[in-house]
Amino acid sequence: MSAEGGTKAIIAALAANLGIAASKMVAFAFTGSSSMLAESIHSVADSGNQGLLLLGRKRSERDRTPEHPFGFGRERYFYAFVVAVVLFTVGSAFSLYEGYHKIRHPEDVESPIWAFAVLVIAIGMEGFSFRTAIKESNQLRGGHSWWAFIRRAKAPELPVVLLEDAAALIGLILALFGVSMAVATGDGVWDGIGTVGIGLLLGLVATVLAIETKSLLIGEGVDAEQEKRIIDALESVEQVDHVIHMRTEYLGPEELLIAAKIAVYHDDTAAEVARGIDAAEAKVRAVIPEAELIYLEPALDEADRRNPAKPAGKATGEV
Repeated sequence: MSAEGGTKAIIAALAANLGIAASKMVAFAFTGSSSMLAESIHSVADSGNQGLLLLGRKRSERDRTPEHPFGFGRERYFYAFVVAVVLFTVGSAFSLYEGYHKIRHPEDVESPIWAFAVLVIAIGMEGFSFRTAIKESNQLRGGHSWWAFIRRAKAPELPVVLLEDAAALIGLILALFGVSMAVATGDGVWDGIGTVGIGLLLGLVATVLAIETKSLLIGEGVDAEQEKRIIDALESVEQVDHVIHMRTEYLGPEELLIAAKIAVYHDDTAAEVARGIDAAEAKVRAVIPEAELIYLEPALDEADRRNPAKPAGKATGEV
């Protein structure tokens, strides 16, 4: 994901959520609706989350240190995980508590016109933020489905913003439903039901985010398709017979570590092997630009399986 694209989506979401949070607070003050209060807290939590994503991006750009020789790229994963925790504890838990309280002790919604006006405006603002996130994501997801994009993305910001915005739009619809039913029936229990729905929705989104960002934080490697491209690039070099084994891990969204043991030919000199390693690294970076760190270990004792595509002189293995 480009830094510019991710930042643009985060800032759009932050601006929308700050405006929405303020308008919802005003609506809650006039209506006393628990759905409006839950949505207000939701928007405040989302605004804080976007701030955390921007902070994580900034901190990840620090230079390497002796204590952190691979840099700070995973700061972005850490802060994305914190976002999931905040969304669950602040957004979901509060909404569930407020909804339960409202169902036990229902109250009439006062001045509902404020709630309806603010919710309609908020849906428009949230829709703008969601549209921005979709537009930026479409530049990266290719032919993959949205769920596959969220699962495969190594940069956490766009998936987080996408899920937050989707949850926000659905939450606004739930709030609109709860307030509308409470006004239509005169029963404040519906307001509480809408609030509980918002809490359950936020809990689900927070769980998905926590699972995905936890996996990135622990350390993910490339997928099967990328692994094949890396191996093909390595084995396309004349001095490499085959890849014995390989390990990969993302140190950050734009920094991939590759460590591989490669079989070389017995009759190659050290200089030839060194040239082959340099060529192999260049070919890998050509197909996987984020391959910042590549460590290749040449081996002789397992270079017995000969690639028929290699030159005949190399295939004999004669010393």
